[in-house]
Amino acid sequence: MIASPDDVLDALDPEQRRVAKAVDGAVCVLAGAGTGKTRAITHRIAYGVLTGAMQPTQTLAVTFTARAAGEMRGRLRELGVPGVQARTFHAAALRQLHYFWPKVFASPPPQLVETKIALVRDAVQHCRLRADRAELRDITGEIEWSKATQTAPDDYARVVLASGRKPPRDATEIAHVYAAYEKIKSGRGKMDFEDALLLTIGLLDDRPEVREAVQAQYRHFTVDEYQDVNPLQQRLLDLWSNQARSLCVVGDASQTIYSFTGATPAYLLDFRRRHLGAELIELVRDYRSTPQVVGLANRLLAHATGEAAKHRLELISQLGEGPDPRFTEYPDEQAEAEGTAKRVRQLIDSGVRPAGIAVLFRTNAQSESFEQALADMSIAYLLKGAERFFERPEVRHAMGFLRAHAISSGSEADSASGADSGGLAAEVRAVLGSTGWSAEPPAGSGQVREKWESVAALLRLAEEFGATWPQASLRDFTVELAERANAQHAPTVEGVTLASLHAAKGLEWDAVFLVGLNEGMMPITYADTPDKVEEERRLLYVGVTRAREHLTLSWSLARTPGGRGRKPSRFLDGLRGKGSLARPDAFRSPGATRAPDGTVRPKRKVGPVRCRVCAKALQDGAERKLGRCLDCPSDVDEYLFEQLVQWRMERAEEQSQPAFCVFTDATLTAIAEVRPLNERQLAAIPGVSRTKLDRFGDDVLALCAGEFEAAPEPAPDELPDLPPDPYESTDGA
Repeated sequence: MIASPDDVLDALDPEQRRVAKAVDGAVCVLAGAGTGKTRAITHRIAYGVLTGAMQPTQTLAVTFTARAAGEMRGRLRELGVPGVQARTFHAAALRQLHYFWPKVFASPPPQLVETKIALVRDAVQHCRLRADRAELRDITGEIEWSKATQTAPDDYARVVLASGRKPPRDATEIAHVYAAYEKIKSGRGKMDFEDALLLTIGLLDDRPEVREAVQAQYRHFTVDEYQDVNPLQQRLLDLWSNQARSLCVVGDASQTIYSFTGATPAYLLDFRRRHLGAELIELVRDYRSTPQVVGLANRLLAHATGEAAKHRLELISQLGEGPDPRFTEYPDEQAEAEGTAKRVRQLIDSGVRPAGIAVLFRTNAQSESFEQALADMSIAYLLKGAERFFERPEVRHAMGFLRAHAISSGSEADSASGADSGGLAAEVRAVLGSTGWSAEPPAGSGQVREKWESVAALLRLAEEFGATWPQASLRDFTVELAERANAQHAPTVEGVTLASLHAAKGLEWDAVFLVGLNEGMMPITYADTPDKVEEERRLLYVGVTRAREHLTLSWSLARTPGGRGRKPSRFLDGLRGKGSLARPDAFRSPGATRAPDGTVRPKRKVGPVRCRVCAKALQDGAERKLGRCLDCPSDVDEYLFEQLVQWRMERAEEQSQPAFCVFTDATLTAIAEVRPLNERQLAAIPGVSRTKLDRFGDDVLALCAGEFEAAPEPAPDELPDLPPDPYESTDGA
């Protein structure tokens, strides 16, 4: 733990040191990707506290994601200043709202709704309109944009027309739904996340006593990712910081990728005009990526235009030489997915951890083929945005045991003494051991191994927490876990990451694959103005700068085998000369595929997947795998489905791989509905690739025909004694 201001400064480079010492007045930090901006601003806060220029309780650090806020809290605790608040805009506003609202109105504030979809659906029905799930999400996005830009329902149609924004449906209809949404929400005593900001702003504006109390409480502000501020957040920040002694903002206009939500870099770029005398500091030393990756990122932005391009930063890598970026051209999207999976396997075999690899795409709809290709190669993956870590049953149960033990151990002192006897990690290990969890991982990598890994991740958190805070008790650790659960600040679990470029913001990996870099996808088709095209360029820049060492950019010449030609992204112009262009083995005749034995087999036709019930073209990935609309009637053979699930579990354990690498639930459901009688019918089911047909086809067809012979079960007197299930609920857990 750092104990002196000099220690804080010694850990920084010259530019970061300037940031740390700027503890009074206004300061604007322009920080490029990988330049250590979080390090700079957390050390600035620590330096201010340790020198007496700031008081921890008077300091508020604001960022845009709960994960980033959790990271800032952790770093500040390591620096010896645990009392500083680090929160998102919404979390900070909600905290103030819950404190002041009862004092002003003598009643609790409206109840927060975490999702608007149900209310939007009711508003659509109230307006006698119809909207499917995708349309409901689009309308919800328009409502969020309107509230972020402080656009009232009556003004929506006019503002949309003036701004050139293209709404997903008639602007007048959306305005009516927006008005109905607000009426229904208020009538039910609810508020959404934007209301949390609006109501807090209202209290600060209308109640001088509330405004004076908040401004007296917080005198020092730090705002991370300032290029993503929207007008509503800026208005709240102005009210908070009107009497502040210091205001530090940090951002990068070249990473502005959320303008569709109302975010704008204007506040970052105009900061010195609005705060005369503000100090400007640029961070350009890149500690994340190799010179080859940084060089490509710089060249990408060299062709940028617009206001943000005038303020672009020329990054300078501080790392040693690495491999050149790879540019790979494929004949079609399926070949691109298969080739990417093969390259991922090569990296893993060469020693790169799966958790250090990411496949990034422009839209989530692109993920399915890469999920399938990775599963075919028996590579575990994590789809960002899937089941949250702290919502997994085994994690909830383990946290319950830890909380119960912390309570039963008595006072804080008793708990601390227990930790001191062998350290916090030893105490956590002992508690988890009492549930049946073993420090030795189970064989294989099926569901049992996945549960073990999740609980093991909790133990790794305890080891990190105890190393940072040696006197921490078990109760302290359970409080930390609760905060992480509330913020969804999860530890890393092993597996290749699949994510959209937007979801990848703020993350980094050893190896990054940027896939689907075609015109119409990057830039996206609806980027129909120069400003929108430049935002697409910035989005690709964000993707490039996620890579530490290995970077691959790929595109395909057609969507489907034998399909119409496609063009590589215009953003690749002028870049490919500085990397290696590969035409992989996957570049094959579009009409054939090569089996493992070397024989060439006809490739099944790839085209629009249609519902086998109503013949509608399927758009949703889960529906395509299932082979029908989710709303269409199912005639699944439940007995066959249970047999398929049991067979999948056995195969997964035999091959030491997750169950989804055999077949996904959706594919098994489709098989149990179709009940294929031959290889041709089985191959026609989405999710049954040529590789899986060769590997599992005979077993599946035998199951469908009722001819599969499973291994005989032991007689009852031969059954071994089984240990208790550590993931079952236990009294007191």
